[in-house]
Amino acid sequence: MNCRDDYTLSTEPEAQQPERIHAYLARSYWASGIPLETVRRSLAGSLCFGVFHAGLQVALARVVSDRATFAYLCDVYVLEEHRGRGLAAWMLEAIAAHPELQGLRRFILATRDAHGLYARHGFEPLSRPQAFMEILAKASYAAPAQPDPKG
Repeated sequence: MNCRDDYTLSTEPEAQQPERIHAYLARSYWASGIPLETVRRSLAGSLCFGVFHAGLQVALARVVSDRATFAYLCDVYVLEEHRGRGLAAWMLEAIAAHPELQGLRRFILATRDAHGLYARHGFEPLSRPQAFMEILAKASYAAPAQPDPKG
């Protein structure tokens, strides 16, 4: 664990608080409506950088990686009342220094509005965006339509 002011940063899986993470992600623009069980599975398959204040998780950055050649940074957030204290930058510094994330060939992320933050930590626009493709499940967390019981 790493401490700064009244905050603690931890990558320990058992330190992460899935219910608190879910509460934020379920209202975020990128994971609106995500089920708690999906959040739990995503955390289990990732390297998580959580920031805690008074024992409660107030920020997260999640890295999905093979820890050899590739990583994807996602689910980065800081609760509104804790913003402006450099917590996102602190998580990015911890990610850059993490021993299991050294020597990667490619480290990517997607953001709607935090390009400046990520640029300060070495991220750049894709060098060849035309080489990337995706399968995007639109509204993937929306509840399935229920059949009409009246037929």
